[in-house]
Amino acid sequence: MTNLRDDGLNVFREMLPGLLPDNLPNKDVSFGTGFASELMEIGIEGIFGRLWSREGLSRRDRSLVTLGILIALGAEMEMESHFRIARQNGLTEDELAEVIYHASGYAGFPAANTAKDAALKALGKNIQA
Repeated sequence: MTNLRDDGLNVFREMLPGLLPDNLPNKDVSFGTGFASELMEIGIEGIFGRLWSREGLSRRDRSLVTLGILIALGAEMEMESHFRIARQNGLTEDELAEVIYHASGYAGFPAANTAKDAALKALGKNIQA
């Protein structure tokens, strides 16, 4: 039987290498305490464990879908993480730029411009670029 938390942590580690210590066993990973402290656990199990672990779409394709949704939502903080994930999942900078261009026609210029800023941050580039 699969453990969604372990699956999610494994996917999270693969897509965002170095964010969690590699030598820390999954059972010892904690995302803190306090207000809404379970939110990240919900994301690890439900999003990374259940959705990103599914067959049917490649991780590269899931990155494209996810970026499109996040751009349309204007979810800048999540976009920044997912632009890094998309690079890890094989998308090139030119392809990421095309995602932003394409989104401008469907989500609007402000959403695409916000996505450009998030991508620049994620890729470690100057915001004025």
